[in-house]
Amino acid sequence: MENKAMFAPHRRLFLVGASALGASGCGNLLGPGDAPQIYILHPAAASLPAGPPVSWALAVGLPDASASLDTQRIALTRSGTTMDYYANAAWPDNLTLVVQAALLTAFQDSGRLATVAREQDALHADYTLITDIREFTAHYSDPDGPPRIAVTIVAQIVASHGRKSMASLTATESAPASVNSVDAAVQAFDAAFGAVIGKILAWAVALPAPPTSPVVAP
Repeated sequence: MENKAMFAPHRRLFLVGASALGASGCGNLLGPGDAPQIYILHPAAASLPAGPPVSWALAVGLPDASASLDTQRIALTRSGTTMDYYANAAWPDNLTLVVQAALLTAFQDSGRLATVAREQDALHADYTLITDIREFTAHYSDPDGPPRIAVTIVAQIVASHGRKSMASLTATESAPASVNSVDAAVQAFDAAFGAVIGKILAWAVALPAPPTSPVVAP
């Protein structure tokens, strides 16, 4: 078992692919490791109802997350007071960057926004999507059984000019892993995260256009 105080400093990795690290029990999935296996998320958001593109531009901000989640390590818990990580397993980047990229891709693929980009790309946006990753964890009630994945993201839309909050949403979903393996857990992460993205998409595209600034006569 390896706790959060022992993992290596963050670094960008460029490996691809995925493989299970063991399925006979939680003890086979925890512990110190060397070069980690990289696991790629492929969350599939629910299709949006057909409709015209919205008339405003969106910037997707870099999410907030606790230090225990904002890492390349894949988090798990076996009690309400501890957090551990799968051994020899990692996301391709820090979780905040992974979530931002997935949200950006989902908005782009929806076809409902004519203009969407990362906030750090300095897009001239009308709205900015601000998110907070509250949970992105595999929960083990039985150390030898498959985990249940829980994903919770708090989303907020703010007007890019003035930073006034326009709307907020707490999206939470869970999904069971089919067996006790990292590969199965990542597939369940895909299901829960995809459902959360679908909720955020549907909520965001239903927002009205931002109010225009009044013209002040000279």
